[in-house]
Amino acid sequence: MTIITISEQDGVRDLHFGTPWIQGSMRLAKPDAIELEYVQQMMIWTLFRDAPAHIVQLGLGAGALTKFCYRRFPSSRITAVELSSAVIQACREHFALPPNDDRLDVLEMDAMDYVIALCNRRSAGILQVDLYDAQARGPVLDSAAFYRSCANSLDSNGIMTVNLYCALPDRLKNLQAMEEAFEAVAWLPEVHDGNVVAIAFKRAPSVDFSELFVRAHSIGQTLGLPAASWVSGLQSWMQGD
Repeated sequence: MTIITISEQDGVRDLHFGTPWIQGSMRLAKPDAIELEYVQQMMIWTLFRDAPAHIVQLGLGAGALTKFCYRRFPSSRITAVELSSAVIQACREHFALPPNDDRLDVLEMDAMDYVIALCNRRSAGILQVDLYDAQARGPVLDSAAFYRSCANSLDSNGIMTVNLYCALPDRLKNLQAMEEAFEAVAWLPEVHDGNVVAIAFKRAPSVDFSELFVRAHSIGQTLGLPAASWVSGLQSWMQGD
């Protein structure tokens, strides 16, 4: 059973699973915005494709990504998969998660069960993966079989983003498993709270950094996200910095 605790400081409400670790945050004055830097980085896929018909979130957290996609991409259907009923209830009661409707479906189920289901094959354009338990020592699903199933749940141009909050050996294990399942994998520099966000492509993109900076400027204007820093991070990754 997941133990939920809520804290607030300086206008920001945080979700905890009974530990000091923050599982998600919401600025009370901007409930539909993305507060945490690494969660913003999970939107790096917007540099490479427009919002698809279906976006899937594995691991609800405080609902930031689910709410943001639901509000900002009105032509997309949003599915969030969360194992804990207590987390879903907390998001509804304390983090302004809207009720399910014809565009939003929050499912209480195991993420592995979702991605291996035949009915979900090639059903999503974007997959956002942020799966942690109360101890937050690393992703709760990190096997090669899991990442293969994630790839199978995406369309031919599908993109997956993953939050990696773990020790270096576990991070490398996850990245290797992604590289076995996807045509191309990259990642951003570690942010101050220790998270690394990876992006995996079913089909390797053609990268022109001048074009990415132009797109990043547009994303900043329309979505209010610091996308230019993501492009700089990708450049750093390619240069091996």
